[in-house]
Amino acid sequence: MDHTEIATVVQGTVGYLDPEYMQTSQFTEKSDVYSFGVVLMELLTGEKADSFDRPQEKRSLAMHFLNAFKENYLFDVIESGIVKDENKEEVMEVAALASRRLRLTGEERPSMKEVAMELEGMMMMNKHPWVAVTLSLIWRRLNTC
Repeated sequence: MDHTEIATVVQGTVGYLDPEYMQTSQFTEKSDVYSFGVVLMELLTGEKADSFDRPQEKRSLAMHFLNAFKENYLFDVIESGIVKDENKEEVMEVAALASRRLRLTGEERPSMKEVAMELEGMMMMNKHPWVAVTLSLIWRRLNTC
């Protein structure tokens, strides 16, 4: 009765949970940033975060996506309808934004406010029609999640 803390259990799908939380059981505001990175990555790839239908090395979409980003075969994992010759640079920017959200430690991730500012800045800086269409598609998908 004289306790002021409330004990709660974090629930969620394994593919979306912050790896740092999985190790430390400490849930922070940066844990949500990781989950957002997973959603953004799913929007770019058209794939689910975790799937037992994929081979072992591709089962975790986050690991597969980060490896593709690092090893320069990212466009092989991006959903085909998103990438066009005219917007490859912008798609790479969004992929980089997603990869920064997927960093293993929360300290290395930006805040959600910084994420929103980056996305809005990308939309405002790019006035070309194909950029607007690509970012609008991603933005609309985010708003419907």
